[in-house]
Amino acid sequence: MSPLLHHHPPNNDSFTNIVSGFNWESSKKKGGWYNFLIKSIPEIAASGITHVWLPPPSHSASSEGYLPGRLYDLDASQYGTQDELKTLIKEFHSNGIQCVADIVINHRTAERQDSDGRWNIFEGGTPDDRLDWDHSCICIDDITKSGDTTTNSGGTGNPDTGADFNGAPDIDHLNTRVQRELSDWMNWLMTEIGFDGWRFDFARGYSPDITKLYMGNTRPDFAVGEIWNPLSYGSDGKPNYDQDGHRRELMEWVKAVGGSATAFDFTTKGILQAALVEGELWRLNDSNGGPPGMIGLMPENAVTFVDNHDTGSTEKRWPFPSDKVMQGYVYILTHPFYDHFFDWDLKEEISNLTMIRIRNGIKASSTVRILASDPDLYVAAIDDKIIAKIGTRYDVGNVVPTTFKIATSGNNYAVWEKQ
Repeated sequence: MSPLLHHHPPNNDSFTNIVSGFNWESSKKKGGWYNFLIKSIPEIAASGITHVWLPPPSHSASSEGYLPGRLYDLDASQYGTQDELKTLIKEFHSNGIQCVADIVINHRTAERQDSDGRWNIFEGGTPDDRLDWDHSCICIDDITKSGDTTTNSGGTGNPDTGADFNGAPDIDHLNTRVQRELSDWMNWLMTEIGFDGWRFDFARGYSPDITKLYMGNTRPDFAVGEIWNPLSYGSDGKPNYDQDGHRRELMEWVKAVGGSATAFDFTTKGILQAALVEGELWRLNDSNGGPPGMIGLMPENAVTFVDNHDTGSTEKRWPFPSDKVMQGYVYILTHPFYDHFFDWDLKEEISNLTMIRIRNGIKASSTVRILASDPDLYVAAIDDKIIAKIGTRYDVGNVVPTTFKIATSGNNYAVWEKQ
């Protein structure tokens, strides 16, 4: 087995760089996505990437993998076969890159109907009865909706511990058989397939206590939760300046999980996006003079990003404006965070920023000193080693000392290094 990079837990200052290894259209790739992605590994490895987030690996009612059914059946995935996935992961490992599985366990699609015509008989994808569940493993208050049609899956398990998901039956994670068999499956993904960590899809669909249990049972090298709730908005339709409640919700989830997991920093994504779209860069300075997202209070557990396959790609549910994407990357790649993830569209410019960060030792514990936060200009010094600027204003006046020299620049952005 190929050697793996050691992943330091969140209370250390390791620099983790995550690339999204797929988008919403990847399952349609002719010849298979796994076979396509493997060709890009040398280029990815040369650009400072440490982790790749791969799509849900199992059989699914949807080609993208987010309506999983036979969890052990990896040959039915639209991204490729089980052997192709193992070969891909082995090659990533050979290049010093760890692989994060997209874990979709909040809900699950049934294999067939019960005697009353309800879809609640599950098949695990093995000759034995692992993950072969019935109505007893579905939440008793589960409701599935398809268009205007609402159906009851006949669940007889415990009440749901989180938000409802309408697309498939919500699984009862208080059921000890569910806990045991999902933990076994996740450990199998590690030992047999080679995964190193987890991205918990729709993590607000079940209690953080449940996530904590799965973390303890599987002990991944890395884990990140998707807790995507809307920002608070004012009567003008714009996000409110104060999003402290939003970021604290992410922080509370991390604490409840035990502090060993990270969370996607949706607060930073939303505020940064609004600041650039509206020309209101003052939003990037909170009431305490620091970054307004999760990175301002708990950077060691924050995974910053500009877009992912849900917010951007062809889904475009909350897309970052394409003409401002690089300004977004300048912000997240120069500021303290634990990890970040990005689409692989701006390799050269992002690689430049990554190398500047590594060269100057910018860490989760780095300090941010905001030098300017006007509508058209944001400037911040990080550890007094680098200075980052975004915004349409070209002239920064005397904000940047003469001891700093331009390291990289582009459309409405620049980064200086101390000489």
